[in-house]
Amino acid sequence: MEDLYALDFDGVICDSCEETALSAVKAAKVRWPSLFDGVDSALEDWIVDQMHTLRPVIETGYETLLLVRLLLEMRLPSLRKSSVAEGLTVEEILENWLKIKPVIMEEWSENREALIELSGKVRDEWMDTDFTTWIGANRLYPGVSDALKLASSRIYIVTSNQSRFVETLLRELAGVTIPPDRLYGLGAGPKVNVLKQLQKKPEHQGLRLHFVEDRLATLKNVIKEPELDGWNLYLVDWGYNTQKERAEAASMPRIQLLQLSNFCTKLK
Repeated sequence: MEDLYALDFDGVICDSCEETALSAVKAAKVRWPSLFDGVDSALEDWIVDQMHTLRPVIETGYETLLLVRLLLEMRLPSLRKSSVAEGLTVEEILENWLKIKPVIMEEWSENREALIELSGKVRDEWMDTDFTTWIGANRLYPGVSDALKLASSRIYIVTSNQSRFVETLLRELAGVTIPPDRLYGLGAGPKVNVLKQLQKKPEHQGLRLHFVEDRLATLKNVIKEPELDGWNLYLVDWGYNTQKERAEAASMPRIQLLQLSNFCTKLK
């Protein structure tokens, strides 16, 4: 029986954490330039470091801009416009981001679509003006490039990243060109809906279905859908998740914890 793998991109195939953090700071400077008056390189470096720690809470790129501004407000009381920044810690953001995000979105009068557009525009400009540095801020996880090239399974990419960035990174870092109909990026809808689409395709009937993710919350959403009971679910142990999430996943019968070496073997 043939296998179909639906793969998340960031945190499964590509470690884009550095690029995500640097792009977020660049975009935040465009969106709120006055907030960065007097912000020195040491504080910027601190923000980038904290963004690495906070990567597990990010589902879509626009959230990175919100985190950058929130970190600024945590460090610089004079900039505070939100009710949550005072006394807030990075650990508390990790635990409560889904509650914090709508509060700051409202208090800062921000719009999701506008932030998504800005985030993409800033990344495009970085690619256009300094492609080498942009590519260098991303890396594929060890062994993934060869596994994708040699894969005997049907591979689909299901990601909240913007498709044009995923296509570029796969081409430049892995030497892989993925057909457009195998890539579901930002705008394709919730991942549970994409999985439903994939399993309904006539050419996929009779295939073993596998979904590989680094976000436990996404896998939980799949489990809530009885229609998706036929999918084998995997949480990777090398992506953007925490030890607490991995321990929780290990206690859930539907989810298998996956090591990088086993992942690369499975695709072949």
